[in-house]
Amino acid sequence: MNLKDNSDNLKLFGLPAEQGRWLLLVLGILLLLCLGTVYSWSIFRKPLEILLDIGATESLLPYTFVLLFYSALMPITGLFLDRLGTRRVTICGGVIVGLGYILSSFATNISVLIITYGVLVGTGVGIVYGIPMVVAASWFPEKKGLAVGMTIIGFGLSPVVTAPLAKALIDIYGVQQTLFILGIGFAVIILVIATTLKLPPQGWQPQGGKIIRQNATNQNYLPSHIFRTRSFYGLWLCYAIGTLVGLSAIGISSSVAQEIIKMDPTLAASSVSLFALFNGLSRPLFGWLTDRFPPRYLAVASYTLILIATILMMNAQEGQILIYLTAFCIFWFCLGGWLALAPTATLTLFNPENYARNYGIVFTAYGAGALLGTLATGRIRDVFGSYQYVFYPMALLAIIGIFVALSTLKRESLMAENVKLS
Repeated sequence: MNLKDNSDNLKLFGLPAEQGRWLLLVLGILLLLCLGTVYSWSIFRKPLEILLDIGATESLLPYTFVLLFYSALMPITGLFLDRLGTRRVTICGGVIVGLGYILSSFATNISVLIITYGVLVGTGVGIVYGIPMVVAASWFPEKKGLAVGMTIIGFGLSPVVTAPLAKALIDIYGVQQTLFILGIGFAVIILVIATTLKLPPQGWQPQGGKIIRQNATNQNYLPSHIFRTRSFYGLWLCYAIGTLVGLSAIGISSSVAQEIIKMDPTLAASSVSLFALFNGLSRPLFGWLTDRFPPRYLAVASYTLILIATILMMNAQEGQILIYLTAFCIFWFCLGGWLALAPTATLTLFNPENYARNYGIVFTAYGAGALLGTLATGRIRDVFGSYQYVFYPMALLAIIGIFVALSTLKRESLMAENVKLS
């Protein structure tokens, strides 16, 4: 049977593959919605500080470890995905996520919570996180960027859904029982979705699908080993800068509102939902744009927006709520954009057949940005006495990012590198 016959007869969820593949996107969004609950950690902090008798610095440690292990496990997942398949790897990660939440509900001190939540939940999230994107990119070869961007909108918008849910459960059952309930719920949802995840047959194409030439051309010229290319190091550094600035902004959003703008704490907390909306919507937008424009142009656009936001906050004063909201909507928007731009750029710049492994390596930049960002913002605040000084190094990093993107994220230089290595 030829490829066309396979395409005609292939079914997903009882539907022709061209229709059924959209359900895979929906399931991928739901799966990442569960995983993205780690971004709602602030909801758990105060109740845990009271329960475990710990300070604000200690209560941030489980979240920091989640980010570290989540980014560290991404490359390892890519190594095992070809051998074990999407379903087995997702099941493994889902069990670890659920177990981490359940064991966290029994934690009696911060050290145990770091292991159960930070290490276990972070490990499970890292194992599963990239799989929905791999599945989406494989089933949508003609619109990979849009498919990946739509899928990861679940992770970005998760706080909008899971933060109010967690708060309501904590008010009714307490923080420990809430962690237990979420652990059971997430494990069940992830395991059920895992049974539906699969990749298309080799070489499958949708009927009448038009593959965007930018990606197809790169497949012919670019080396599969990304460490041989200057573009990898440029993308890694650009991604690290984008996530460092974005995650730093996320971590201090409410504190900046109260300290610099003098906003009411309740209003400051509620503004996070607005920011999360921008963070989620930027993902499909950047994915769609990366299908059509070279990644370096979008990287420059992102850094330019960040530069504008930092300048606004450098000059922000008490009562300037609109300036604060505008700047932090931009910060969250650009972070979401990088979480779509980086995986789609990995597809565009490097061999798509090694996507799971390649993006796992690129994603380590997220962990580096998360670690440096969370450590640096707190240190700058302690030394200078105000979060306003945080925005000066952010502006400098944005300028550096513009020059790195323009000088390294070029298809022509990669092609030349390939010729040199041949």
